[in-house]
Amino acid sequence: MRIVFAGTPAVTLPALEALEKSRHELVAVVTRPDAPSGRGRRMVRSHAAAWADERRIEVLTPAKPREPEFLERLTALAPDCVPVVAYGALVPPVALEIPKHGWINLHFSLLPAWRGAAPVQHAVLHGDEVTGASVFQLEAGLDTGPVFGTVTDEIRAADTSGDLLDRLAESGAGLLVAVLDAIEAGTARAEPQPAGGVSLAPKISVEDAQVRWAEPAFAVDRRIRACTPAPGAWTTFREERVKLGPVVPVPDGPPLEPGDLLVERKRVLAGTATTPVALGEVRAAGKKPMPATDWARGVRVETGESFA
Repeated sequence: MRIVFAGTPAVTLPALEALEKSRHELVAVVTRPDAPSGRGRRMVRSHAAAWADERRIEVLTPAKPREPEFLERLTALAPDCVPVVAYGALVPPVALEIPKHGWINLHFSLLPAWRGAAPVQHAVLHGDEVTGASVFQLEAGLDTGPVFGTVTDEIRAADTSGDLLDRLAESGAGLLVAVLDAIEAGTARAEPQPAGGVSLAPKISVEDAQVRWAEPAFAVDRRIRACTPAPGAWTTFREERVKLGPVVPVPDGPPLEPGDLLVERKRVLAGTATTPVALGEVRAAGKKPMPATDWARGVRVETGESFA
């Protein structure tokens, strides 16, 4: 089949690589426009655009996919299907109707669970034990279309959102190609999503990433892992913000009040509503990440000091 791919961030790359190796013809890539990045705010191509540029594949960067120029070009390209991975813009019905087989979306949850922008982060945050990826027919509703197929994955005890998303991007890429193969063969069957079990996964904000030390240790652990690597879990120390890497709950640790710090020879503990957690990496403003013990020695944590 002739396909046009729609996607933007690095998580799209496994799907692009799989599509390049498949029997389908990738004729163009649709992605978000170049955006400022870094301290110099230099305009940078998306990961999907950079990948396509290297292979001299046409790149389309509409500000909005309802623009007449984009719709005209998509029509001229005459794709049979548009596979989507983390494109980042709402696709209007007029664009959905252009390909013969519509747009199909690789979404990183077991739908109808965690519809929305941050399914992996919410699965980790809420303590799910199993998640996965789904390929579904894109329609006007938010991740509501019928599902062609799924893959599942266990959420491991130390998984960050980044770890889990990396695995799902790889397994989901294979699923996406398999669904395209089935569509071409006429054997694909999309099943409506069940009415029950719907949950929403809005984008995780910087405010959501603030550690709540008054929560139990397991919840502190999940929040930090859910926000790693982005937007980055954080707390305050001496009225300045510090970022935290994943922690380890210490069920047999000494009793500490929420946020209270205890510096030991080989670890730094922080109190929660239940048992403490051992800190991993700490990153103070303007500094590089460092082991918590090095950070504690550097700032000379005093007895009775706390995170807020």
